[in-house]
Amino acid sequence: MNRELLQSRSGRVVLGAVAALVIAVIAGMVALWPSGDVTVASAVAGSAERAEVLEVRRESCALTQSDVPCQVLTIRVLSGIDDGRTVPLTLPGVDAAPEVEAGDRIRVFPNSPDVPSADPEAGGIEAYAFSDFERGGSVGILALVFAGLVIALGRLKGMLSLIGLGLSLLVVLNFIVPAILEGSPPLLVAIVGGMAVILATLGLTHGIAPTSLAAALGAAGALLVIALLAVFMVESAHLTGFSSEESTLLLSGQETARLSLSGLVLAGIVIAALGVLDDVCVSQASTVVALRRANPVQSFATLFSEAMRVGRDHLSATVNTLVFAYVGAALPILLIFETQRTTLGQAVERESVAEELTGMLVGSIGLILAVPVTTALAVMLTRVLPSEAIASDEGHHHHH
Repeated sequence: MNRELLQSRSGRVVLGAVAALVIAVIAGMVALWPSGDVTVASAVAGSAERAEVLEVRRESCALTQSDVPCQVLTIRVLSGIDDGRTVPLTLPGVDAAPEVEAGDRIRVFPNSPDVPSADPEAGGIEAYAFSDFERGGSVGILALVFAGLVIALGRLKGMLSLIGLGLSLLVVLNFIVPAILEGSPPLLVAIVGGMAVILATLGLTHGIAPTSLAAALGAAGALLVIALLAVFMVESAHLTGFSSEESTLLLSGQETARLSLSGLVLAGIVIAALGVLDDVCVSQASTVVALRRANPVQSFATLFSEAMRVGRDHLSATVNTLVFAYVGAALPILLIFETQRTTLGQAVERESVAEELTGMLVGSIGLILAVPVTTALAVMLTRVLPSEAIASDEGHHHHH
């Protein structure tokens, strides 16, 4: 197929554009790659240790003024210098306290980092404080079920998509997050990292083909539009990034470089759009390939028109998905506003809501523009190829 693409002028133009995009992304990653020198202050002294709950008793205690009895736990520490030691741990009698049962695996912090095994009888200070539940096992089982279903249904492409997902997470954890922490421009890091994710996943699952080439350019164009719109909205709507507790925690823990919280808002909008953007662009390009294979004699206008019919249906469903994804994330905020009898107009004035709405609307505009661009590119590429040159496995794929 590569030979047929190179023999056509439009194929050479698209291949050249994608090659330039790949080179630009690689250069950007090299220039922005984190050095690893940044030091972030920990908000909590010591490190969380693993523990198992052996016994739970409910007793009245002086930790709170509430009538709700405290939960007095007997736990066995499973890591750290107190590994194997049995110690008491008290949870206050408040409604917000977690419900703990015997057999639960939890995480605990030492109350005295210098002497973690301090005697709780001395001064009434217990050796450990509750941190959280251990959830790795449950999440791990769910991840294995997910991976098994993807491979069972998608076979080779499913396995390749999982590898692409792994690469995407590596880019986020080893490039995007550390680079932002070191003080690199968050928006630039998000664009470069986002395009690296898209190119890696497309290359793995589709290789060099009309589907991947059209989807890559369509996604790149949409990503740039999303970035520009996000910059305009953050400036015009004065989105500072100070609306969440996480932002305050980040600033208090940062020692070497002052983070741009408005830049983090921009980066978040770009990264949030990546998954749905990949889905829409690949699905649209795959639709064109399938229509071209089914009827090789269609004109450019007919093929584009028929593919856009599918694109409009897919787009309406995807935008709906995007809206409810943001609504789900903002549900606690919406519940608070409802209890305060806050009107929709008043809610939009709050930065926490304005950020979510901006992300949803900017992402949706990028998706809308990506559909016709990707469709036109895919039609242009598939029409220069003989029908037998289009791989039979390039069907209509979703990557939700």
